[in-house]
Amino acid sequence: MKISNTLTQAFGLLLPLSAAVQAKEYSRSEVCQPNHPFKPLPGSQARTRTCHVANHGDGRDDSANVLSALKQCNNGGKVVFDADKKYTIGKALDMTFLKHVDLEIQGHVQFSDDTDYWQENSFKQIFQNATTFFQIGGEDVNVYGEGTLDGNGQVWYDLYAEDPLILRPILVGIVGLNGGTIGPLNLRYSPQWYQFVANSSNVLFDGIDISGYSSSENEAKNTDGWDLYRSTNVVIQNSVINNGDDCVSFKPNVTDILVQNLHCNGSHGISVGSLGQYPGEVDIVQNVLVYNISMFNASDGARIKVWPGGSAAMSTDLQGGGGSGLVKNITYDGMTIDNVDYAIEVTQCYGQKNLTLCNEFPSKLAIEDIVFKNFKGVTSGKRDPDVGMIVCSSPDVCSNIKASNIDVVSPDGDDQFTCTNVSLL
Repeated sequence: MKISNTLTQAFGLLLPLSAAVQAKEYSRSEVCQPNHPFKPLPGSQARTRTCHVANHGDGRDDSANVLSALKQCNNGGKVVFDADKKYTIGKALDMTFLKHVDLEIQGHVQFSDDTDYWQENSFKQIFQNATTFFQIGGEDVNVYGEGTLDGNGQVWYDLYAEDPLILRPILVGIVGLNGGTIGPLNLRYSPQWYQFVANSSNVLFDGIDISGYSSSENEAKNTDGWDLYRSTNVVIQNSVINNGDDCVSFKPNVTDILVQNLHCNGSHGISVGSLGQYPGEVDIVQNVLVYNISMFNASDGARIKVWPGGSAAMSTDLQGGGGSGLVKNITYDGMTIDNVDYAIEVTQCYGQKNLTLCNEFPSKLAIEDIVFKNFKGVTSGKRDPDVGMIVCSSPDVCSNIKASNIDVVSPDGDDQFTCTNVSLL
């Protein structure tokens, strides 16, 4: 099989995933290199029949054809979106009934630009007003093929500039999936986050190519590569992300996560959080390894962001603070940066610019057992002379934070860190 030139150039390797998935059986854990998942990923059963999705090819909605093919080939089959064909999706697709099935996307799948319909009918998820065009769930589901999912984002970028309270759909919704492989795939022009993974386990993302910028003066905003929520034992690897927000974000109640071999450009870094946004909620992120990352033209490299104990406002459509929880056993090992504002940023004052108020109402969420090691590169100089910042709202909620072999300087050669209420080991 072939892989995109971008991925091949970035990593100098081929990802034999499609071929593996088409074989009688394959092991997800074996393709996780060089590090292995926190827990073994379940294998994928053989697929014994194939269904092809019919398309109109003239912009009419193909949603019914997709559901028909899935129902025919569910439980042991493969559903193919043929190469050189364009499919239009104009209806929200609930695909949480899938079991032992592959979706081989070779063609171009584009979601319609009917913003009124999608705001009314996209799937309302349970975190930060997240909505999705579709949701895939079930057991042993693989989505691959090197084709394209296109969110038709430009109309949304322009609409959001007029009204920041609109509900912009997320391009890919993985909701309630146990055992699955996503990729290789090309993801383009998402209205908001590219991928939302919720209430899922044992999922591998391998060979995802993300890109999509605005062609107008209205930026494509909040285009996170991945947002993980209430999920465990997820692997994200061998992917290229060109976006305008977090490359990967670990939202509340995420455990046993491996992220490796990523090329991130234009992002806000690989982020734990934001956490502690909602009073009365307990947010936990624990056991995360982030390994071998290239980070370019970003606000941050490694980032942990926690809301303070009192209320704060990040923007018109993002406020919070006062939640409790724990961030524990997080390791960032191996990151090369170029033109990044902060190589490392840890804050318990997320959304609160007034540090006096942040210290008066310290975070209720503890951060402990954090490791940053083997960083190298040059910052943007925007925070000169600092190359990093670790700001805790109280020493009582920050402990055992270690940094070693940090070879990062600003363009002027400075290498300072700002540290507040924490002893950096």
